[in-house]
Amino acid sequence: MGTSILGLAWRSLMNRRGSALLTILAVALSVALFLGVDKARNGARAGFDNTISGTDLIVGAPTGQINLLLYSVFRLGNATAEVSWDTYQQVAARGDIAWTIPVSLGDSHRGFRVMGTDQSYFEHYKYGDGQPLRLSEGERFGDIYQAVIGAGVARELGYEIGSEIVLTHGLGAGGLTDHDNRPFIVAGILAPTGTPVDQTIHISLEGMTAIHVGWESGTKNPMADTITEEMIRSFDLTPRSITAIFVGLERRGTILSTQRAINTRPGEPLLAIIPGVALGELWQVTGVVERALIAVSVFVIAVGLVSVLTSILTSLNERRREMSILRATGARPGHIFFLMVAEAGLLGFIGAVLGVALVQLGLVLLGPVLSQTYGVQLQGLGVSFTDLWTVLAVTGAALVIGMIPAITALRRSLADGLTVKL
Repeated sequence: MGTSILGLAWRSLMNRRGSALLTILAVALSVALFLGVDKARNGARAGFDNTISGTDLIVGAPTGQINLLLYSVFRLGNATAEVSWDTYQQVAARGDIAWTIPVSLGDSHRGFRVMGTDQSYFEHYKYGDGQPLRLSEGERFGDIYQAVIGAGVARELGYEIGSEIVLTHGLGAGGLTDHDNRPFIVAGILAPTGTPVDQTIHISLEGMTAIHVGWESGTKNPMADTITEEMIRSFDLTPRSITAIFVGLERRGTILSTQRAINTRPGEPLLAIIPGVALGELWQVTGVVERALIAVSVFVIAVGLVSVLTSILTSLNERRREMSILRATGARPGHIFFLMVAEAGLLGFIGAVLGVALVQLGLVLLGPVLSQTYGVQLQGLGVSFTDLWTVLAVTGAALVIGMIPAITALRRSLADGLTVKL
């Protein structure tokens, strides 16, 4: 009997396919919004968490914990102050520090950030589950005018080993701010990481200093082009300052004492942060917005379910003869009741499944955009237990809501018989 009622409910919906499709679409969009917010939130968190691994501290100017994390690791925003080279050397010389990675940011190339660093970056920087950086082609930079580019840069710009790159001073669109007199050559291409590394052009610290010879005032000196490459190579290209320092400790047990010692050291003020703690603070800041979005999504699902109720209720007057004929042909009151409930359940179930499909499609399309724009790879996509529970919850709620028109239809069918007042 259950199968026949479902079949009858399906055929009934097909007879009213216009209103049924609109109701299904309303439920699908509401479910897609709810799951989209949840998946984007969890996926982005996992992607951010996997961006840096094995780095115990990040040291920079005291510009705020979240700000330091965002511009040094995720290349979002800019540093308002820098760390002098002498201070960097003092930090690197501490006995409780095993290794350091100097990071210098500021320039760009066709929308991609440029990062100056040294060979320790390729040796110690890790992402994901402690995975090291690997070159898919070429080699590390060995000359001041060589660059190692991320996989995303190579893919988007079509660069290969030997390609020439003209860097842009600052984050401008190019033109008069280009370092066109000192181009770089691509020496290596990194394997994909799903992190901002893919969207970064890496050069040596000496290369970063070299291209700014003649730009000391922040703009190009008219005499800059008269400085030959040989002259530049003869200069001391040690940077005056850097943007941040990635730090690995000899023993992780000293992380709090080392952080406190760096933050309270005399002289140039510094801020040492623990990446995981800074990420936790970032999620606390965004948590209010996330909860608000989820609450709005739940209300939207409620509106979608109300559309199921409205759709069935508005069709009851048109179906009074249908209900009476079913009663006359042997359908018991329970059959009428379960027919209405089954219709509501089908609308909820199909809408919820379609919503899951829509959110998967949306995230597949959104993932590459996030990766290309911010270098953040959405993690954990695909159908999850949350999706299944949402489908079951929406279907169950639709079945419960379907009892309202079911009771109304049952009462009318008992009263009307075969005669319907028009």
